[in-house]
Amino acid sequence: MDRLIAERSCERLIIEFVRKLDLGDPSEVAELFTTDGIWEWAAGDRSIRGRDALRAYFGSRPADRLSRRICTNILVTLTSESTATATTYFTTYRVDGHTGGMLPARPPVQVGHYEDTFRKVDGRWLISNRSLFLAFAGPTERLAPADES
Repeated sequence: MDRLIAERSCERLIIEFVRKLDLGDPSEVAELFTTDGIWEWAAGDRSIRGRDALRAYFGSRPADRLSRRICTNILVTLTSESTATATTYFTTYRVDGHTGGMLPARPPVQVGHYEDTFRKVDGRWLISNRSLFLAFAGPTERLAPADES
């Protein structure tokens, strides 16, 4: 039962991450990480380290961005009583310049997977490292202002 609870706690972090980015306050993503947590891109040697830096990074997302991320094939593996790993496939749909309402469907701008490590800190599971691997990627479309379309 402890293993199932741990796996479900980590899976919930994966889902909360995308929910906060798409429907909540993106800067709150930082609270899902350990204080020394890391968000990194596998290609390009880019990383954001520490909760304050993560809060600033995710909080700087454009206010007019509309995004939806679809996560699937979530596989959490408990590696000890206080550590776990996971692999999650994701697809990101995203545009900037959104002022409201429903938009015509667009192709995804990213398809890839996350590789996560988790650590249990003071009884709470947190992301300690999230690596982003892109198989397909393109630019984020910027919508024309409503009076120009």
